[in-house]
Amino acid sequence: MSKKAAMKTSEREMSYRRRDNRKITKNDDFELLDIVDLVIERRVLEPVQALTKAQGSYIKAILDNIITFGIGPAGTGKSYVAAGLAADMLREKKIDRIILTRPGVEAGEKFGFIPGELEEKYAPYIEPFRDILNERLGRSQVDYLIKHKRICAMPLAFMRGRTFKNCWAILDEAQNTTPGQMKLFLTRIGDNCKVIIDGDLEQKDIPSQSGLADAVNRLKHTKKVGIVEFTVEDIVRSGIVKEIIRAYSN
Repeated sequence: MSKKAAMKTSEREMSYRRRDNRKITKNDDFELLDIVDLVIERRVLEPVQALTKAQGSYIKAILDNIITFGIGPAGTGKSYVAAGLAADMLREKKIDRIILTRPGVEAGEKFGFIPGELEEKYAPYIEPFRDILNERLGRSQVDYLIKHKRICAMPLAFMRGRTFKNCWAILDEAQNTTPGQMKLFLTRIGDNCKVIIDGDLEQKDIPSQSGLADAVNRLKHTKKVGIVEFTVEDIVRSGIVKEIIRAYSN
C-alpha cells in the first residue's frame, strides 16, 4: 500500500467504528451502514441553557413527556431548544435518529413552486435547523448524518406507514398542519420516541382549522403530554423583533 493510501485508510479508521467495536481492517467495506457507525465528534459543550422561564419550562416538559407542544410567537427559542436537545441526545447516542419536518405550506407557497427534486424542494423547510445542529454537532458531522439519514428531513405527506423508534421527531411551524396531518404525525410514535411540536397560532397560513390548535385541545389532559405557552415577553431573538410582534398584534 502506498503512503498516500495508508494515510487515507488511517483517516477513515479515525472516522468510523464498527457497531460491535471490533477494529476496522483494510478489507472492511466502509459504505455498509449496517456494520459501521459514525464516531460523532466529542464537542465540549454546555447543556442547552434556558434563557427565559418559559424556555426552562419547555426543556423540562420535553425531558419529562413523550409529546410536547411549544406554542407562541417567533423568536422565543422554540425551535432552538428542541433541535439543540435532540442534537445532544444524538451525540450521546441515546437515540439513533432525528426526524425534522414542516408542513408543505409557507406563507402561501407550496412544494411545486420550488424547482428541483423532492429533496431540493424540501430543503428550505429544514434549513432553519442547520445552524442549531451545526453548533451542537459540527458542520461536517451534520452533513454526514444527513447523508446517511441519521438526521432525516421528511415531508409529512411521506410519513404514512412509518414508525418513529429510538428517535426524536420535531414538527416545526405546526400551525399550518391540518387536523388530519397532525393525527398522521402523532400516530407514528413508537418505542423510545419523543415528539416536539412547535408553532405560532397567530401565523397560520391555511384557511382551514389548524391541526396544532385541534391537537392541543384534544390532548391537553392526556398523560405524558406537555404544553408550554410562550408570550411576546419571552422573545430572545432581538429587541426589535419583540417590538415588531407587538406592533402587528395591535
